[in-house]
Amino acid sequence: MSVSQAIEPFKSGELGIVEWLEHACPAGTGPWSLGVGDDAAILQTKPDHELVFTTDMVLEDACFRLIEAGPRVVGRKALAVNLSDLAAMGAEPVGCLVSLALPKSATQTMAVEIMAGILELARQYHCPVVGGDTNTWRGPLAVGITAIGQAKAGNSKRRSGARAGDWIMVTGPLGGSILGHHLDFEPRLDAAKVLSDYPIHALIDISDGLSLDLWRVCRASHCGAILNASAIPITPAAYRETELQHAGVRAGTPLQHALSDGEDFELLFAISPEDGAQLLNHWPETIAKPIHVGECVAEQGLFLREGTTTVPLQPSGWEHGFETNT
Repeated sequence: MSVSQAIEPFKSGELGIVEWLEHACPAGTGPWSLGVGDDAAILQTKPDHELVFTTDMVLEDACFRLIEAGPRVVGRKALAVNLSDLAAMGAEPVGCLVSLALPKSATQTMAVEIMAGILELARQYHCPVVGGDTNTWRGPLAVGITAIGQAKAGNSKRRSGARAGDWIMVTGPLGGSILGHHLDFEPRLDAAKVLSDYPIHALIDISDGLSLDLWRVCRASHCGAILNASAIPITPAAYRETELQHAGVRAGTPLQHALSDGEDFELLFAISPEDGAQLLNHWPETIAKPIHVGECVAEQGLFLREGTTTVPLQPSGWEHGFETNT
């Protein structure tokens, strides 16, 4: 059976490729306690510690416009998205490797500026650059980073584990990221460090949209979820995006932007009501307090509660697509 035939039973696009990989690359192989399908892989190295590996890349004209952002900002974002994945695993960064695919037209100054953006954030979060690769080609700029984190054995967080009755919480407001937040966000390692002291049942970073990433948690946890529309925190940028929708910005209400824009890079997690209440009571004043936005339910699927009405919610957000031949 060919690879293309093996993919056919699954969804098209990025989700289909990931589903195929989950079947082709089973987790729990050798010392790896978690593999394909989560925000990072987990390697058991010592009886009391485990290493967490994640890799992500940012691509010109898909993740940024170089002429608008500039190379230093692009470098910063490339590391920030990886640090966000470490936060989603409850891990602290220990190092990273950087791969640059530079356009043939790139100058040495561009490469230095990209690395300057990476190094600035790396120093801020104690994540030294320990290696990598640099190459040139006839395509656009691409920056790939592999970030490594560590956590106490058994303390890494996962997408799976959410249970009916759990509170669904997010660490900050959502939506409107295209107006600038997607380039200058702070990975929520501060919140992740606090969460590491609590029995979090499931954790993910909101990179592709609240509804789509919550769907991923529910899929991994074999449960469903109800979101309370009035409780979802919405950024001022999401309201601004709605105002600008006739000027080439994606149409939608502020709530719709909060549900599906993506690249918010806040954390979404599931926790029991008892532990959630304790977490809120003891949350550090120096870090923005998480918001309770819904509950997990036994019935699979997503639902949105607006007032006294609850309706099914179709997960939507950012997904990389693939061209097909017809």
